[in-house]
Amino acid sequence: MLVDIKVPVLAESVAEATLISWQKRVGEQVKRGDNLIDIETDKVTLEVAALNDGVISEILRDDGETVGSDEVIARIDTEAESNISKSAPPIAEPTQQSLPEMDTKTMEVFETDLPKLSPAVRNMVKEQKLDIAEIATNTDRITKTDVLRHIEGSKMTPKSESINTPPITVTVPVLMNSISDRPEEKVPMTRLRKRVAERLLSAQHESAILTTFNEVNMQPIMDIRNRYKDEFEKTHGTKLGFMSFFTRAAIEALKKFPVINASVDGDSIVYHGYFDIGIAVSSPKGLVVPIVRDADSLSLANIESQIRSFGEKASNGKLTMDNLTGGTFTITNGGTFGSLLSTPIINPPQSAILGMHAIKDRPVADNGEVVIRPMMNLALSYDHRIIDGREAVQFLVSIKQQLEDPSRLLLQL
Repeated sequence: MLVDIKVPVLAESVAEATLISWQKRVGEQVKRGDNLIDIETDKVTLEVAALNDGVISEILRDDGETVGSDEVIARIDTEAESNISKSAPPIAEPTQQSLPEMDTKTMEVFETDLPKLSPAVRNMVKEQKLDIAEIATNTDRITKTDVLRHIEGSKMTPKSESINTPPITVTVPVLMNSISDRPEEKVPMTRLRKRVAERLLSAQHESAILTTFNEVNMQPIMDIRNRYKDEFEKTHGTKLGFMSFFTRAAIEALKKFPVINASVDGDSIVYHGYFDIGIAVSSPKGLVVPIVRDADSLSLANIESQIRSFGEKASNGKLTMDNLTGGTFTITNGGTFGSLLSTPIINPPQSAILGMHAIKDRPVADNGEVVIRPMMNLALSYDHRIIDGREAVQFLVSIKQQLEDPSRLLLQL
């Protein structure tokens, strides 16, 4: 019995996805739950798991191809037996070069050193009865494009007899460390990076973005954190950070200025009666913004726990579409990377974003005296089409007041 392997149903805002790398090959035995391939969308990387035990009978779409929602990409035969020897070595994972650069040289290699083949390319080579040693490629992997180019070239050039005796001479990348070289590497953007670029450009073109700044004395929050962090972690099982305080302060300020929690829909303003706060976190593939939903109903411990969970999922590529969909307001903390001041770009269709920065000891005036305090710069970028400067400035002042007098957070003032 043949079972179709399909692309997961994608969110309405995600039209297509890219196949990253097949983890299994044709003829290989799989078990229910085994990861067959990773798929990258505009927002997340998904794993497609086998729904049945069986053998991969057919792979329809190759690595790097673009696929649509619910599209069939492979088939599993639930009644077949694997024709691949159990002693066969596992498929080698592609490795990334992080050294200065690569140059191309001709060197002698044996067949085991030839470029890797994906399952779909391997099928093409077998059907066309091609010699992989004759297929030119500029990377460590032969692609479908390389095979098609080789076939077209063969039609124009008479094929000479090949002697299948090692060593075989092929062109492969070789690392060069020469100081006199001027290395360059052209790498295509990931789907996530392209989507981020599109959204940022869209935000700048379609919104009237303006940024206002303020600063906050972090000493009161730091005192509370230092006093209770051990007891907090012991009681709630999570560390007490600064993000929960800023999230709570932002929510109270949003209640006072609901237009900052709103969004633009054509010629209308949509006021949201809930507080789904996006927290920007860094992932290996770029910045993502998972959503803490109904954050106004959560305790500091719940907020910290969710943010920590999102950070771990982002690092492991485990964030889901639901984690990243929606949001009424975003907080980003460039201070974790050492940023002192920035102008964050709003995350459409939201109308504002709060930027946190590094905490630095600075001389400030306090009751007529110059004292040293741990200060943080705050930045609020907002859509000037619906938010006036007065509201933006007062919003930041409200956050400043709550953080410099944390009792306001308790009393919701």
